[in-house]
Amino acid sequence: MLSITLFDSNKIMLERTEFEKQQRAKKMMLWFGIISLVMGFAGWTSAYIVSSKRKDWVASIELPSAFWWSTVVIVLSSLTYILARFALKSGKTLVASRFSLTTLVLGIVFVFIQFNGFSQMVSAGYYFTGPTSSIKMSYIFLIAFVHLVHLFAGLISLSVVNYKLFHSKYSPENRLGFELGETFWHFLGVLWVYLVLFMFFVK
Repeated sequence: MLSITLFDSNKIMLERTEFEKQQRAKKMMLWFGIISLVMGFAGWTSAYIVSSKRKDWVASIELPSAFWWSTVVIVLSSLTYILARFALKSGKTLVASRFSLTTLVLGIVFVFIQFNGFSQMVSAGYYFTGPTSSIKMSYIFLIAFVHLVHLFAGLISLSVVNYKLFHSKYSPENRLGFELGETFWHFLGVLWVYLVLFMFFVK
């Protein structure tokens, strides 16, 4: 009887250790991805700074107002994601689901506002390429669009989180997937705030 109990105890410990290893591996994969993105955007912003020394650099170009509104929206979406986590930790899955769904809606709103920002630039006569374009506008289009592409990945992650919350797949004890999605979303938000401030101050 004692040997059976010890066997069951060892089995539980092994399963727990394996589960913890899987959790650490998933977290490491996420952070490796984030570090890769940071390095990529660091390269583009560095090239932006170097190019700003060119004689044909147009310093008078202003960012579209839509970019500022989208900044407000993505900051709000991070706040609703945090509220969703607090609710989930408290076992309030329904409340967490509502906040998470609000985050998803705000993310979609962010996308629409970003495209409106691109439209504002085109309406002002600025294009990614062509005779009316400039190296500065090309960088602004590129940086904003590449961020938007990665934000689509964040929206997919958010959709999965919402699906699992709706089907009660998360709990106060089991929320790794939720927290991974939250970390990635906060990173995208911080990244955009940095990029828009960078493009505003670096003339």
